[in-house]
Amino acid sequence: MVHTARFVSILEFVVLECYIGMNENVKLSHTAALILRTVDCGYRYGFDIMDVTGLPSGTVYPALRRLERDGLVAGKWEDESIALAEERPARRYYRTTRAGRQSLVLLIERYPLLEKLTPVQK
Repeated sequence: MVHTARFVSILEFVVLECYIGMNENVKLSHTAALILRTVDCGYRYGFDIMDVTGLPSGTVYPALRRLERDGLVAGKWEDESIALAEERPARRYYRTTRAGRQSLVLLIERYPLLEKLTPVQK
């Protein structure tokens, strides 16, 4: 169940109350919902999400941590040897959890524009 919220623009902070699973109350900003949808489309790490959404790191990384804390995404660090071989820092890869996918269904029903604003499946 999603409660009504006023939607003016994509970057406006809108609180959505989604009841997920066993009535666990999770509040998402519209920006966090966009990031959740982006992860669900196959964009798995921070810079990838920043590139496709145009959001800054100061928005993306805290949102990913909150989404992980709330059980909507799961993150895992890649093997250090891969990062060393590619001469870059290790990446934390995210995937949408079952609760995250359930939340997205509710969010898209309430805000169909969310589906249209998201990137093409990767």
